[in-house]
Amino acid sequence: MDGLIEYESDDLNLPTMIVAFGGWPDAAEAATRAIRYLARKLPAKKFAEIDPEEFYDFTVTRPHTRVNRRGQRVIRWPRNDFYRYVDEQDSSRNLLLFVGTEPNLRWRAYSNIVTNVAVRNGVDLVISLGALLDAVPHTREPRVTGRASSTALTDKVKWLGIQNSGYQGPTGIHTAFTDACNRRGLEHASIWGHSPHYVQTSPNPQVSHALLAKLNSLVDFDVDLDELRLAGEAFEEDVSKAIAKQSKVSAYVDKLERRYDASHQPDDQEMPEPDEMVKELEQFLRSQRKPDDSQADG
Repeated sequence: MDGLIEYESDDLNLPTMIVAFGGWPDAAEAATRAIRYLARKLPAKKFAEIDPEEFYDFTVTRPHTRVNRRGQRVIRWPRNDFYRYVDEQDSSRNLLLFVGTEPNLRWRAYSNIVTNVAVRNGVDLVISLGALLDAVPHTREPRVTGRASSTALTDKVKWLGIQNSGYQGPTGIHTAFTDACNRRGLEHASIWGHSPHYVQTSPNPQVSHALLAKLNSLVDFDVDLDELRLAGEAFEEDVSKAIAKQSKVSAYVDKLERRYDASHQPDDQEMPEPDEMVKELEQFLRSQRKPDDSQADG
């Protein structure tokens, strides 16, 4: 297959595929790290990758150079790795995992490679994980939203507590990929974790844990999530300590907490309109600018 580098060419029965793309649709690296955690803990075996040469502008998505243990300088190109997990007892639990990097070029050709691998390996259901920045507090359970391709799957996703996303605006590789799934007749769902926009550090294990916890309600896999849970608790503590010294940020987080708590009351109090939330976010960001930034705007 053009653009695909295979280490093992035998096709297996892998009914469920889970994907994530690094870059714009991976705030705080929450989605890609969730799948890499899953691949490590199952464990899953890498069997193929996509050659990055045709899909990236390397002046935009730059390769990284590193020095390995032998003291040799090596180049780390954008990664697009396929993994397979085979359950020896129950083939219905077999998984196909893909962790990629959002390409700069040829989104449709790239998506076709991924869906072709899915079809060849008997995939029936594709679930993509993503993460975005949002006006949510780090001190509460991460918000998770999603979409699904069928009414039945949408109902199941809602039943699991995943709110339907009504997002409209600039899009990422997920949209091109789900379009490719539609054309190949692959049922699909997407799960998005919402990461606090005011936290500048990555990764965010809280959101990775939330994504895998919701995913495990849809897909049967036996993986201990305690390592991620404990990392998330440490992350929350570190962030709380950092913002405790910043009165404006602390006040803003308090406001987000009140809004979050109100939206989770039994009477489901209404959230502010999106335009109002955007205005509040812009005001907060302006308040965080340095004096030099304001002068530069003038």
